[in-house]
Amino acid sequence: MQVLIIEDEKDLAEVFREFVAELGHEGSVALSAEAALEKLAGEQPDAILLDVRLPGLSGLDFLDLPTVRESGVPVVVVSGVATEDEARRCLKLGALDFIRKPVSIERLGAVLTYVEPFARARRRAEGWLGVERRLEPRVAVELPVRVVTDEGAEEEGTCLELSVTGMRLLVRARLQAGEAIKLAFTPGDGGPPMKVVGLVVRASGGDFGLWFLDLLPEEAQRLAAAVRGLRERGRGAAAR
Repeated sequence: MQVLIIEDEKDLAEVFREFVAELGHEGSVALSAEAALEKLAGEQPDAILLDVRLPGLSGLDFLDLPTVRESGVPVVVVSGVATEDEARRCLKLGALDFIRKPVSIERLGAVLTYVEPFARARRRAEGWLGVERRLEPRVAVELPVRVVTDEGAEEEGTCLELSVTGMRLLVRARLQAGEAIKLAFTPGDGGPPMKVVGLVVRASGGDFGLWFLDLLPEEAQRLAAAVRGLRERGRGAAAR
């Protein structure tokens, strides 16, 4: 993939470019959002790594530009100083993921692996606009989930669909799109409960779509293995 790195700290930008190269991709650097707009038009990158705090046009401003939104290029926000509210705003503006600095090559590799299907789909589809948030297909499953809201209220819910990047959740709690909640659940693999933070990206009555925030590499790997296992068990049951 062609990865555009938007980072105003030159040394750090070069570290990201080296990481991207080690992972088998090609990186280019823009030291400001304004410079990135020129590269976005000329280089047609497959993915963007975006810092939030930039001189001049901020990362949030960049995400909100029609040129960026209509390009369909998947954006991963990388920041060490962004607030939780800024992280939510990035995702609401269409960022595919939000990861915090310092970033290891393993974490970056996991994120680019998730992004790659979007890049391939975008290259294949003429007139493709926007980014569907599901990095992998969700599997139908019923799993108990403990939900803790920002106010500390606890509710028991049920996961109806699960993927590496999020879940469909039924719960009585009053949740709104853009709200971050704490989740505890076991993804059907017999292991200990996972404790993650989910961003509400869709709310319809008691039926919610959640996007997992800032997963660790080992958490993403565990979810991927669990989803594969659930899907294979479902196929086996259907075959019988």
